[in-house]
Parts: sequence; structure tokens; C-alpha cells
Amino acid sequence: MPRLREVPRAEVTDEKILFFYDRLFGPDKDPAVDHGTIHATPGDWWTVFAQSPDVFRHAVRGFSLYRNVTLDPLLRELGQARAGYARGSQFVFSQHCKQMRSLGAPEEKIAALPHWQVSDCFSALERAVLAYTDGLVYDGGRVPDEVFAVLKAHLTDPEILQLTYITTLYDMHATMCRALRLEFDDRPELIAEVEIPAGVEVRDLSADLSGE
Repeated sequence: MPRLREVPRAEVTDEKILFFYDRLFGPDKDPAVDHGTIHATPGDWWTVFAQSPDVFRHAVRGFSLYRNVTLDPLLRELGQARAGYARGSQFVFSQHCKQMRSLGAPEEKIAALPHWQVSDCFSALERAVLAYTDGLVYDGGRVPDEVFAVLKAHLTDPEILQLTYITTLYDMHATMCRALRLEFDDRPELIAEVEIPAGVEVRDLSADLSGE
């Protein structure tokens, strides 16, 4: 379950939220109870964001903006999918792999996203987009001049700005999905102490590893 309460249909008064409830779930469903969108996702991103109509509207406007930019949509999705992977969001990564596929990206490129550094299926520009994304997500915006030079050689300044904005926008969405446990990011913490089996004596590991 998500970490924040989902807003049931009966409590929604904002017309924009109701529009998306109808469009994504169907007019006869309460998405806070009867989960599942027409895109085969749980849908709790929408019901949790409905907590704040202002945040909901702002987020939806962001979706509209990035679909109307001049940046090649495949480059856009390359950045979004890699941002999801780098941030560790199953939801963002999964959704934008599907979007890449819908735009005609070959399966080998989608499969190579986790290990793009050693793959030869990406063009020079695509590799620069992936390296730029890693700089934005992993390194907090620290991007080598050499990476940026490749972007400048292929893209206009407005397109680089669009790429930067969209990629960091989805870094934010990936982070929020993980923090609030939304959609496919509703998963237990993977890093946890492994319990010692019953009957095994607990000892000072440093002594065992020192060879003394």
C-alpha cells in the first residue's frame, strides 16, 4: 500500500481530478478501492496525488508540456527511462521502456539501458544523452564538458534545455514514487540485515577475519 491515503471518488470535487479518474479507471470505478488503470498499472499515483489538487494539476501540466517539445521523443524517453533506472524506480523505468517501444525503439536498446556503457547499439548522440542523464541523476548535475559538447553538436539549445528539464522532472517523479511507495515502487526495502540462523553463535567478526 502507498504510504499516503488514497482519495476516493466520493471525496473528489476538483473537475480535473475527476476527469482523470474517469479517463484512466472508468466512470463507474472508485480507483481508491478498485485499483487498476486502462494501462495495467495499479493507479495509486493518481489517487495519492489527489490529496492536493494544486500539486495534481501542476504535475499533469508537466506531462502535457513534455509531449509538445521539439526534442526527438525517443531521446526524451531514453532520458526518462534511464532516469528511472538510475534512481531505482521500477515504475518510472518500466513505464518509459514501454513508451520507447511504442515509439519504435528496438528491443536491443531497451534491454541495454541498464548497461548502456558497454553496449554498441546506441548512437553517439544517444550515448551522450545517457551519459548526461547519469550526470544529472547520479552526480547531481555534474556533467563533463566532453559529454555536453556532443549534445551541443547535435541538439539546439532549446532542445538541451528540454532534455534537462524533462529528465530531472522524472528524476523527481522516480524519487517521489519510491518515497511514497506508489505504483510498482510499493516494494519492501531490499537492503536489510540477514538474520543469523538459530543456533549459530554470534561472535566478533573482526576477530574471525584477522586470522588470530
